[in-house]
Amino acid sequence: MTLPDQIKTPTLMIQGTTSDAGKSTVVAGLCRVLKRRGVRVVPFKPQNMALNSAVTEDGGEIGRAQAVQAQAAGLAPHSDMNPVLLKPNSDTGAQVIIHGRAVGNMKASVYHDYKPVALKAVLESHQRLSAQYQMIVVEGAGSPAEINLRAGDIANMGFAEAVDCPVLLVADIDRGGVFAHLVGTLALLSDTEQARVQGFIINRFRGDIALLQSGLDWLEAHTGKPVIGVLPYLHGLHLEAEDSLSRSKEKAKSEGLRIVVPLLPHISNHTDFDPLRLHPQVSLNFVAPGDIPPAADLVILPGSKNVRDDLAWLHAQGWDKYLARHLRYGGKVMGICGGLQMLGQVLHDPYGIEGEAGSSPGLGLLDLSTTLQTHKQLHNVCGHMSLENAAVSGYEIHAGVSEGSALRQPFARLADGRHDGAISSDGQIIATYLHGVFESPKALTTLLEWAGLKSAQTFDYHLLREQNIERLADTLETHLDMPRIMKLLRAES
Repeated sequence: MTLPDQIKTPTLMIQGTTSDAGKSTVVAGLCRVLKRRGVRVVPFKPQNMALNSAVTEDGGEIGRAQAVQAQAAGLAPHSDMNPVLLKPNSDTGAQVIIHGRAVGNMKASVYHDYKPVALKAVLESHQRLSAQYQMIVVEGAGSPAEINLRAGDIANMGFAEAVDCPVLLVADIDRGGVFAHLVGTLALLSDTEQARVQGFIINRFRGDIALLQSGLDWLEAHTGKPVIGVLPYLHGLHLEAEDSLSRSKEKAKSEGLRIVVPLLPHISNHTDFDPLRLHPQVSLNFVAPGDIPPAADLVILPGSKNVRDDLAWLHAQGWDKYLARHLRYGGKVMGICGGLQMLGQVLHDPYGIEGEAGSSPGLGLLDLSTTLQTHKQLHNVCGHMSLENAAVSGYEIHAGVSEGSALRQPFARLADGRHDGAISSDGQIIATYLHGVFESPKALTTLLEWAGLKSAQTFDYHLLREQNIERLADTLETHLDMPRIMKLLRAES
């Protein structure tokens, strides 16, 4: 499907042999490289499946990775950068978000029939970006060789064919089997799709490149396609994850303020905790199902895409008893978004927004109740916390509306005149709807000291992310054949 009178803005698509091959990272790095060269470049992902999302300048919702790529391009996030976002709320269904707005929940089979509508939205967004920018760097999703997903594809080759753009294929050598991944993926594509692949990028290589050279020579001879570059494994590089929690995020430091987060079955926006994981004075521990929660200074209940199901899971895992004991011994508790709702007395879902319609008892730790509404709240906000009047900023993504006496002592007073969240009368419990609350340096320091850390160090997460984007761009400039990439983008090398 194509739209009439298409604007032909140079577009390059990065596809991967697997999930987490490095697509998001390469797109972010290329956006920064091109920005450095004075190019008005914009990131784009036709379809994203993720529970980590961001609020855009136009009041929509997109994947968190696209917001990071926007930062790399020097842009504010916009809903056209990720026109289709799927947020799973069960093993077989997801909330479907088109142009930043939820259109409903769909089972996989229903969404398959909906794809022609979704493709139209994708092409409309691509056209709008084409009219505003000089180049578009596109991220695929998963792998283009998933046979069961090929029909009606809009996330990989289906999009590339629709807009007639070249593709680079990236594979992660650190997983092992990189040549099989690349050759096998190519073999499963149609002839026209194979012709669209203009080269390979090998990601996360460790060791002496000379030992890899014979394999690179074979790959080029066997496929007739060039290796555009081999990117080294960048130790300590941090860019926010598309969706999954890496092993490194689950391993806590042995020392520091002890923070525990239950790894909810439907956890969302776990990127909230990246500033804590990276803080030198914090030991962050994600507690998986079946594990016994350790002693902690602070327990944080995270966001959730299905709060009632995750509440039931917390009760089944014994977290209600653990939290009661934790508070009895003077520990602190914080709830973020869905976590705020869990801390209350009851959660109502009369319209079946997150599952079957009904109500569930909360943990009963704050005097508030929440009702899920059909209209989702999407806001970028700033203001000041009640604690130390510390400046705070963040974003709201929630369908719940909360009310109750606990809200009379708010967590924060926002610049738009609203109040957010609650602080318990004894000061042990904080609840907020704000995602990204730990990204504000003063707010982070204040919250850590509230939780019991003495003399918390200032930690600027935004600066760290910017430094990592710059480091990534330096690496791509050094290890990729940028003249060839610029030629693919129909620019002068």
